[in-house]
Amino acid sequence: MGIWLQVGFLLLLLLGLGQSAWPAAVALALRWLLGDSIFCVLLGLAVLARPWLCPWMPHWLSVAAAALTLAVLPTRPPPGLRWLPADVAYIFRIVLLGLNVRARMRRQPPDTFVDTFERRARAQPERAPLVWKGPGGRSVTFRELDDRACQAVWALKAELGGFTGLLAGEPTALLVLPSQTIPALSLWLGLAKLGCPVAWINPHGRGMPLVHSVLSSGARLLVVDPDLRENLEEILPKLQAENIQCFYLSHSSPTPGVRALGAALDVAPTDPVPTDLRAWITPKSPALFIYTSGTTGLPKPAIITQNRLLQLCKMLSLGGVTADDVVYVVLPLYHVTGLILGILGCLELGATCVLAPKFSASCFWDDCRQHRVTVILYVGEVLRYLCNTPQRPEDRTHTIRLAIGNGLRADVWESFQQRFGPIQILEIYGSTEGNIGFVNYPGRCGALGKISCLLRMLSPFELVQFDTEAGEPVRDNQGFCVPVGPGEAGLLLTQIVGRHPFLGYRGARELSERKLVRNVRRRDDVYFNTGDVLAMDREGFLYFRDRLGDTFRWKGENVSTREVEGILSLVNFLQEVNVYGVSVPGCEGKVGMAAVQLAPGQPFDGERMYQHVRTWLPAYAAPHFIRIQDTLEITGTFKLVKSRLVREGFNIGTIDDPLFVLDNQAKAFRPLTADIHQAVCQGTWRL
Repeated sequence: MGIWLQVGFLLLLLLGLGQSAWPAAVALALRWLLGDSIFCVLLGLAVLARPWLCPWMPHWLSVAAAALTLAVLPTRPPPGLRWLPADVAYIFRIVLLGLNVRARMRRQPPDTFVDTFERRARAQPERAPLVWKGPGGRSVTFRELDDRACQAVWALKAELGGFTGLLAGEPTALLVLPSQTIPALSLWLGLAKLGCPVAWINPHGRGMPLVHSVLSSGARLLVVDPDLRENLEEILPKLQAENIQCFYLSHSSPTPGVRALGAALDVAPTDPVPTDLRAWITPKSPALFIYTSGTTGLPKPAIITQNRLLQLCKMLSLGGVTADDVVYVVLPLYHVTGLILGILGCLELGATCVLAPKFSASCFWDDCRQHRVTVILYVGEVLRYLCNTPQRPEDRTHTIRLAIGNGLRADVWESFQQRFGPIQILEIYGSTEGNIGFVNYPGRCGALGKISCLLRMLSPFELVQFDTEAGEPVRDNQGFCVPVGPGEAGLLLTQIVGRHPFLGYRGARELSERKLVRNVRRRDDVYFNTGDVLAMDREGFLYFRDRLGDTFRWKGENVSTREVEGILSLVNFLQEVNVYGVSVPGCEGKVGMAAVQLAPGQPFDGERMYQHVRTWLPAYAAPHFIRIQDTLEITGTFKLVKSRLVREGFNIGTIDDPLFVLDNQAKAFRPLTADIHQAVCQGTWRL
């Protein structure tokens, strides 16, 4: 019988006898709060003082029930009960946030993010919400930002001959490098004044992936950084065939068929943009298209509606950030953390945002000290890079009190706080297209979030068993998904309900349908498949285990690439490690392979690598192939790219990088030769 069933049984027993339940509740609470020894002392004193306490003594049945309660229930409270005050406080904050967003979205027209921006520009025109750290570093005031946004509107009207397409909700795509952040942000704010959705495209894409990104956004207008001329000219014929108008964000154009927008921006008036022009939008209208990272395929444009955008902008205040804080942002603007949580979150809150064009471990702390930064945004790799820099006497000389982000490993968490001081870390879990998220509000090291029974009613989800090869949840005899137990790794499925809709991707409906799982716990329910494998302990803390696509199966066992990467990273001559599974002809599943970057000045030692792998990894998890690269490919948010490596496998005919194979007879990783490669493919080399 569970503890809560036991409590319920005792309470019903007391009520049935017509007796008070408070002696049992008080006795149990005192025992849990004070411990057995102090509680026994108090109980002994109560027995000695019985003659004086008789007038207040409860009925003997209540005393008997209290004794039974102490005898039956455990000596310690349920694990999750200790977090009840924090759980209630957090739920109170998110309910208030939700009510605020709901009230603003119910207005006609909705009170959107851009409305808050315009109010702040009128009330505090000389306040500088942005500090640019790139070339020509300067502060940007609300007045300047609003004026440039208005100029962007009137310049686009002049160049396009009107607002017909923009006011009809046709998206605009931005392809800009970090050096053009302020002009691009001004242009985005101008388009937001018209209610026009904007797609921020990763500027590092080229060729067909870039064509795919532009076309999938549905944009009829593309504004490009002039420094990306080669990227644009490669795909320009395909864009022109789709009648997409292209502009450079500059004063001149070296490319026939592409106009320059700079001159029109300079001469455009700063007259306010009538709010009537965006009166047609609704809470469900798209405001942004943010692309998935594309670590396992082509990026897809996730829809960020006006309602969702406002919710995300409020995340800073949910974490305790105020208008007095200074937030440091080094993350790219084509992802949610940098653009929405960072810049737009600061504009919504009235805080100051210090913008760096890119992450630099050597400049990070100097920038933070110079601008008296109090809050930093991170992805896990950013803090790891900071921990890997040489120690300096001034490491703890700063004003940072809070770090907000995601993807932080427990070992980096501890190292970061030990070295740089007791900075509060607020780990947040969520995906661009996901319909719910988690927050580690108690600050448990290594956890990505915390859940309670009350919060789970507001944001329902399931952790279920999954088939690694099929990439699908396991079903029972009735066709329902099978939940995992406490501490077990399970695929995270989040239920799609009215308050937590799945907005999906722009484009073919099949793209969004692939992410849905039906009949999870009951007939006709619908869940979003996050693709993330998590585990939850008995206290409600959630821990990241792996991505479903990053887990592979070998020798009948599931192998977590994240866990293998952690083990290999302990080898001192390796600087970076990327583990993945590759197919081998004639073999079931996939065998482990690791792309590695050597530490500066360090050679690859095949014997030491072999000994380390055999000592710390089970045989099925050991990588059988090693690929040495000069640098490991990562996305703009520092995620390792595996898709290309998986496709290339261990084919020495197409790979120029040095390759090594695990040789159990030589007890070393030895160079992969053509003969060994042929033997592996023919099945004569034992894996």
